[in-house]
This record gives sequence, structure tokens and C-alpha cells, in this order.
Amino acid sequence: MKEQVLSTHDGGRLALYSYGTRNAPGERRVVLIGGAFLTALIYRPFSTALAKGLGEGWAVDVYDRRGRGSSSKQPADYSMATEIEDVRTVLDATGARNILGHSLGGSMALNAVQEFTGTPYVPGKLAVYDAAVNIDGSIDTGWLDGFEDAVNKGKVGHALAHMKKATKPGSAMAKIPEPVLAGLMAVLSRTKVNRMFQEVMPSGVGELRAAYNEADHARDFSVLPANTHFMAGGKSPSYYKATAERLHAAVPGSTYELSPKCFHGSIPAAVGELVTDISDYFKG
Repeated sequence: MKEQVLSTHDGGRLALYSYGTRNAPGERRVVLIGGAFLTALIYRPFSTALAKGLGEGWAVDVYDRRGRGSSSKQPADYSMATEIEDVRTVLDATGARNILGHSLGGSMALNAVQEFTGTPYVPGKLAVYDAAVNIDGSIDTGWLDGFEDAVNKGKVGHALAHMKKATKPGSAMAKIPEPVLAGLMAVLSRTKVNRMFQEVMPSGVGELRAAYNEADHARDFSVLPANTHFMAGGKSPSYYKATAERLHAAVPGSTYELSPKCFHGSIPAAVGELVTDISDYFKG
């Protein structure tokens, strides 16, 4: 692994980690944009596996988005535009010609490439897995106010409870009364992974609002390149599959792939089936 720090357009910094062949050319480099609350460290197993799956001469570049890991905090005027410029910074630094977005990182990837239309920054290949895009108001954002209030008050359990109930509607967890769920989440938050999650919760509020507050329309993404690859997990919440299908229908020449055995966290978990599917797409 190679680690470096990049300077951003607004005086901030991004921590970048590269796996695989150090001097891989741009057409054999994949920039991975991670999801909400997740650090580049969490994607290390997947980045290593993907670089191995792609083979000799390939590299995977993953960076800590603002407010996590060794990257600087979100600026006061943070928005989706900040994320898009950060993608541009990483592409300039690595020369990468391929982009992979996971979850909220998929939203960042799609919005960035939409913005790059007609410029050299449009990637040779673009893939997103379980992209969290608010298509025509498909995401209920009513829970964000309660989540932000709990984060600001340091009530980790309540914040986690708000998010769990909102992101897993219809599940057994969603039926648990919030005070009980908050207590359960407070216990779970003592684990190492959730302690890391607590550290990025404040920036999570900002990125969720940046991605969800303004509803996109499927047709807005029709300018994406024809070789855009939409992916969804068969065991992920049904919203992701429906969103991927709608976006695929809106982007001429795009492809769609459902990974039957995979769930929303299959990318950071480096599930073999998904690593193989994604490797095949970029190599193909």
C-alpha cells in the first residue's frame, strides 16, 4: 500500500491510499469512492482483493472523504460541489480513468461524472454498487433532523437508532420502540467499528444532507457515459435494486447487474462474488 496526502482546491487535504501496481497507468487504475460514515481503512480488504482480482499492472486508489480518517474536516460551505471537486483532485493526482462508487459514494460518483460531461474527466468506465441516490424523492429524509439533533447532543445510541430505523424500513429492527432501540445501539456502539463510526457521525450529517436534500431525477443522469455499470445486491434493501434499474433505464447504453448473494456491505466485506464481478467489468 502507498499512502499520500493531497491538497484540495479549497486548502483542505485528502488522505489517499493506493493498492496494487504502484506505477499502473491511468487506464488500469480504479478510484473507489466510499459510502457514508466509512473510512478508507474499512475498504482496505476490498481494495486489496480488487487489486489482486484485476491482476498485475492494475491499481486501486481509495481516499478518505472529508471529515474522516486523515483527511481534513468538512468546510463551512460543504456541499455536493465539494465532493465533486475532491473527485477531480484524486483523478488529477492518480491519472485514473475508472471510477467505482459504493452506497453514498455511488451518489458522489454519479454526480461528479454528470458534472464532468464534455471534459477529459469523464472516466473510461464507471460502476456503482447500491448507489444511494434520492430519485424523485424516493428517500424519506424526515429522520435526518432527529439524527442531527442526537449527534449534536452526543446521544450516540439515539442517533444510531434514528438511522437504523430509517435505513431498514419494514425490518424487525424498525418495529422496536425508539427508546429501546437507542439503548441497544448504545451497547453496540462500544465496539471498535462503532467507535470509529461515532467519530465520523458529525460529517455524516453533512454528507447525507448534501446527497439527499435535493431530489434528483433519473433523466438528469441520462448524460452519463454509455458504459456506466449499475450494480445492486440481491440481499440489499429493495430500494437499491429499484434505483439501479431506474438509472439503467435512463442512461442509454448502460448495463445493469444484480449480485444475488450480496448485501449492502458486500464491498467493504470483500465478498468474493462481488470482487469477481467488478474485476470482470473493469477488465472487460
